[in-house]
Amino acid sequence: MDQDSTGSLPYSRRRALGTGALLLAGVALPACGSAGQAASAQAGADPQQPVAAPTPSPTPEPSAGLQAIARTRNLTFGSCVAWGTAGADRGSFANPAYAALLERDCGILVPENEMKWQAIRPSADRFDFTRFDAIVDFARAKNMAVRGHTLLWHYDKWFPAWLNDYDYGSSPRAEAERLLATHIRTVTERYETRIRSYDVVNEAVDPATGALRQTSLSRAMGSAEAVLDHAFRTARTHAPHAELVYNDYMSWEAGNEQHRAGVLRLLQGFKARGVPVDALGIQSHIALLNPTPSVPQLVAQLSPAWRQFLDQVVALGYRLVVTEFDVRDKGLPAAVPARDAGVAEFARAYVDLMLSYPQLGDFLVWGMSDRYSWLRGFEPRADGEITRGCPYDIDFQPKPLRAALAAALAAAPARPARTA
Repeated sequence: MDQDSTGSLPYSRRRALGTGALLLAGVALPACGSAGQAASAQAGADPQQPVAAPTPSPTPEPSAGLQAIARTRNLTFGSCVAWGTAGADRGSFANPAYAALLERDCGILVPENEMKWQAIRPSADRFDFTRFDAIVDFARAKNMAVRGHTLLWHYDKWFPAWLNDYDYGSSPRAEAERLLATHIRTVTERYETRIRSYDVVNEAVDPATGALRQTSLSRAMGSAEAVLDHAFRTARTHAPHAELVYNDYMSWEAGNEQHRAGVLRLLQGFKARGVPVDALGIQSHIALLNPTPSVPQLVAQLSPAWRQFLDQVVALGYRLVVTEFDVRDKGLPAAVPARDAGVAEFARAYVDLMLSYPQLGDFLVWGMSDRYSWLRGFEPRADGEITRGCPYDIDFQPKPLRAALAAALAAAPARPARTA
C-alpha cells in the first residue's frame, strides 16, 4: 500500500477500495494449528536454506520494544517509512517523534513509496535515488535491515506515464527485456547487500478475475509471465544474497477467492518454470468493513479457507512475509475503547495464525502511527473519525493493537535462526 494523509505518494490498492491520488514534490505515486499446517510446514522447508535448530529464548519483558520481543522468537518486526525533511510532520525518520517509534520497535524498514519507478526513475534514461538513499542510510545508522519495495509494480495504472507511452521500436521484446533488466540491475547493484529482501514484483494479479494484468511491458514481451519471470531471474543474477518476494494483497476476507486462486496459479507457474521466487509477500491490510456482532465468529468463518491457501503456498516450498500489516476499522463503532478492543482482538487472531507458520520470518506494519496512516486519506470512515489501524495513535501513544502485537510475537513458536 502506499499513501499517507499528509502528502505521501498516492496509492490505489484494490477494486473494492476504489482509487485515490496525492502528490509529493510534484510526483504522482500510488501508495495482508492443524494437521494440514504441520504437514505443509514440513513440505515448505527450503532444502537450500541452511538453518540452525531453534534454541530456548528468555521470556521478554512486557515493556520491551516489538523488535526485541520478535528477536527472542527469531523473527524480525518492522515498518514502512517515508522520506521527509527535518521536522516534517510525516511518517518519516526526519520527524523526531516518529523516528523514536521506529528506533524503539523496528528491526527492519521498507520505503513507503521512495523505491517505486515513479519515484526513482523519472524517465527512461534517468534515475534519482536521493530519497531512497536517505532511508537506507538512516536504517544502516540505526542497525536496521532494509526491504526493497518494489522492483516492478506490474500494473499500468501505476506505471510512470513515460513507461505506458514507451516506444519499444522494431524489436519490442528485446527492448522491453533491456529496459526492465536495466532498472533491476541499477537498483540492486547500487544497494548491494544493504537490502536483504526485495518485493521483486508487486500486485500482478487482477483480483476480479485472477488473471495476470497486462501492461506495455507484457504486450512488448508477449505475455505477463515473460515479464515476471525476467524480473525474478534478473534480480537473482544481480542480488544473489537477497530474498526474492512476490507481493500481493489477496486477503482472508470473503470475496477474495478469485484473487487467492490467481496468486496460487502464479506461484505454481513460477515453480513449474524454475523461476527463482523465495517467498510470498502477504500485505495483510485486514478489514472489519461491516458491523459484526462477534469478532471470534468472524475469525472462525475466515480462518479455514485462509489457512488452506497458506498451506498450499508453503507446500510449494515458498516462505512467507507479512509486508504491510494494518487494520481497516470502518465496520467498528466510533467509540474509541470499543473500536480499539475490536481492532486488537481481530488483529491478534490473524497474527497468531500467521505466526504459527515457521516459514514466516519478517512481519512489517504499514506505518507505526494513525497520524500518518494511508487509510485516513484512502479509506476514511463515514463518521469522520480517524482510523485506528496502527500500533500507536495520532499522539504516538501505544494502543491495544500494539499490546496485541507484542503478545502475539511473544507467544509465537520459536523458529530456526535466520542465516542470511
